[in-house]
Amino acid sequence: MIIELLSTSTAATDKGLKKQIYQDIFRTPEYFWFDPKKLEFAGFILLGGTYQPIEPNPQGLLWSQQLSLYLGVHENQLRYFNAEGQLMTTPEEVALESAEHAEQETQKAERLAAKLRELGVI
Repeated sequence: MIIELLSTSTAATDKGLKKQIYQDIFRTPEYFWFDPKKLEFAGFILLGGTYQPIEPNPQGLLWSQQLSLYLGVHENQLRYFNAEGQLMTTPEEVALESAEHAEQETQKAERLAAKLRELGVI
């Protein structure tokens, strides 16, 4: 499986020559491309030796048999989605959520300690 990030200078080669090489020489089972500036996203699956376009689901997501996941554009970024079409969190998002949760717990503990001090318990 290949995911190609397109740029203005490489888009024509990526969509043409490279796609042909991946299809005919490397026999890559799936080929996706994404243009982060134009938000163009397409995917192809190798069937009978020829790339066929992967049809999007109603949400506009493309299924990858290789990953058993959907790929799609969310907030201008190429992202993974599970089999139910739900956005999968990135490691950075998990870390941020954990940090936010820890901060909330710290604030709760501080409020509780302040209340206990106010009541003369501690």
